[in-house]
Amino acid sequence: MKPGLRMAGVVAVAFAAGATLGPWVASPIMSAVAQERGSSRDDIYKLLNLFGEVFERVKADYVTPVDDREVIESAINGMLQGLDPHSSYMNARAWRDMQVSTRGEFGGLGIEVSQEGGYVKVISPIDDTPAARAGVKPGDLITHLNGESVQGLTLQEAVDKMRGERGSAIKITIRRPGAESPIELSLTREVIRPQVARFRLEGNDIGYVRLASFNEQTDVALRNAITTMRKQTGDKLRGIILDLRSNPGGLLDQAVQVSDDFLERGEIVSTRARRPQDSQRWNAKPGDITDNLHVVVLINGGSASASEIVAGALQDHRRAVVMGAKSFGKGSVQTVMPLAGNGAIRLTTARYYTPSGRSIQGLGITPDIEVLGSKEEANAPLRDREADLRKSLRNDNDTHVVPPLPPLNLPAGLVERVQKLPPEGAPAFDPTKPETDFQLQQAAGFLRAWTAAEPQRRAAR
Repeated sequence: MKPGLRMAGVVAVAFAAGATLGPWVASPIMSAVAQERGSSRDDIYKLLNLFGEVFERVKADYVTPVDDREVIESAINGMLQGLDPHSSYMNARAWRDMQVSTRGEFGGLGIEVSQEGGYVKVISPIDDTPAARAGVKPGDLITHLNGESVQGLTLQEAVDKMRGERGSAIKITIRRPGAESPIELSLTREVIRPQVARFRLEGNDIGYVRLASFNEQTDVALRNAITTMRKQTGDKLRGIILDLRSNPGGLLDQAVQVSDDFLERGEIVSTRARRPQDSQRWNAKPGDITDNLHVVVLINGGSASASEIVAGALQDHRRAVVMGAKSFGKGSVQTVMPLAGNGAIRLTTARYYTPSGRSIQGLGITPDIEVLGSKEEANAPLRDREADLRKSLRNDNDTHVVPPLPPLNLPAGLVERVQKLPPEGAPAFDPTKPETDFQLQQAAGFLRAWTAAEPQRRAAR
């Protein structure tokens, strides 16, 4: 085939891929480029020819043979990642993995884990899963998977190795505190539905709910948690702690539903897109699943996206007191657009705004009461946040008037009782021991003092 014909074929493929998207992307992109940049259709063809020429050079002259699909997928991903930190291309496998994560179920062992000293540390086995039935315990360190050390693996890489097809087997080696020798277990993977909402009672009067992410199961899991705890206390809960720390976000509709669970009326969140007609607004419907109990929302620098929507909505309406450290600051919405047979693209299509009209893009949610998790956190440099990411969207609060938030109207002296930092000699945080969680304990003490000083407000019937 002649070079010119091969190049033309590449251009044709590029247009065919775009056409697959139909009215979602292809037509608006072509017209928008011509109108806003002054580019003619001929200019666009020239640029696509440039891509074809570079592609041919790579195929012909790169030091080793290349895979055509990998090269083109990398080019697509480079185009999207060059826009902002959150737009990207997902090949067919990555697209399937994303669908699995948003459905809230996957093939695996049923262990909630973190990382410690290069090993995988078990936070908790999920009830009635292979791990729980095999006797895996909180605090166990997983050192080997199928005889291979987990040292050198990232936490995500280790998790990927533990996941797999239902019915497939895996051997894990555990080092357990107090055990003289390693423990080897052979487990068979099952379909796991993770506890997106973990809950318990703090001192028999405060309900604690931790949301780990926002997938399709989140709202149902939250409602079940609140209902269960109310039954356990004989409907005598004094308050709710909603823990959104290190929750990276997820589905927008779930953030809206979770916010609505605590609100009786008013706006929850709005989005503003490139075209005004694509902007949206969500409002709360009557019905508060807590009967207007006092609420504290815990956030930190790992609380992002959907977590910030919930924290911002409850803060703006003064429905909850937000406590902890400033959140991540991801105030943009990504729309996932499937490409028939070729994965999907995740494209930033809008910014979102809290009910008061403020964008938290690059700024984050500032807590009403700052409480840090450790003394080291006060002196350590801030972890990377949205504003630190390359090509992150700018905040546009300066383009419109954002009214100040209404006052908290808390009982006198209540805020001053909350400690910002743990005292000297406080134990280091251990996720398996709630009593070492300084932020959680401050939130529980604050709620008890709040309800003692101010009788519970009950929702109008």
